[in-house]
Amino acid sequence: MKLSKFPVLELLAMALFLVYMIPFLLVLINSSKPSLVIIMDPLSMPENWNQLARNMQAILTSDTVRYVSSFISSVIITVASVGLLVLISSMAAWVLVRTKSRLSGVIFMVFVAAMVIPFQVVMFPLVSWFSRIETAMGLVNTPFRLLQNYPGIVISYLGFGSSLSIFLYHGFIKSIPVELEEAATIDGCSKIGVFFRIIFPILKPITITVMILNGIWIWNDYLLPLMVLGTGNDIQTIPLAVAHFVGSFVRRWDLILAAMLMAMLPIVIVFLFLQKHIIKGMVDGSIKG
Repeated sequence: MKLSKFPVLELLAMALFLVYMIPFLLVLINSSKPSLVIIMDPLSMPENWNQLARNMQAILTSDTVRYVSSFISSVIITVASVGLLVLISSMAAWVLVRTKSRLSGVIFMVFVAAMVIPFQVVMFPLVSWFSRIETAMGLVNTPFRLLQNYPGIVISYLGFGSSLSIFLYHGFIKSIPVELEEAATIDGCSKIGVFFRIIFPILKPITITVMILNGIWIWNDYLLPLMVLGTGNDIQTIPLAVAHFVGSFVRRWDLILAAMLMAMLPIVIVFLFLQKHIIKGMVDGSIKG
């Protein structure tokens, strides 16, 4: 008897799920073992799961890694970057959709074209540009290091993440009837009021999609914080903190994997709670309009 295509697709989805879960399971298993056991037999089950708690305690109490402060810095950078991306990208996409001109079309195509530019092409000019700005503003070697570093990394994420965010918002906003805005304008609502009272609440599904996609990327990113913040900075993200366990001659795999597990859990929990909104937002933003 020949199987229908739907059971075959379900089996394929289950197989892909198992394949993608293998790295996570390996991290979970090996984070509960000493470093020597991980090197000798990485596929074996841990003899004592209490080793995971000891590894986490060693990470939290480490003066070199400063995991708690790195976690706070990651939260600040992620929340600020995602908040600005949502606000600026949604407003920009709304203006581009409602402005029927050749210039708006060209600007939108520039944003779309920027999506294919890899970060590695512009990372060195970016760092050089930031260095020149800091020197010109007199921010180098000043006591205002928080003002120097947080805005720099947040603005960087705003620049690199706005293309995809505007693209998603643009497709979603095209499905919103313009008559809603006209009715609000007739009732005396200003342009700002039309956007925040009428348009922005309708954008909830795609806004959650933009928040999750950019949040996962910013939370897990290593290269951009390394280029902008550096390794000797008081401000560092979790990926930079985990890198401290890797030295020229010593690699603490037990602490590295435990730190990776601690870094993954917050974003995985948020993703599980909001995954249905991600799928809905992606479909609506790519099909409607």
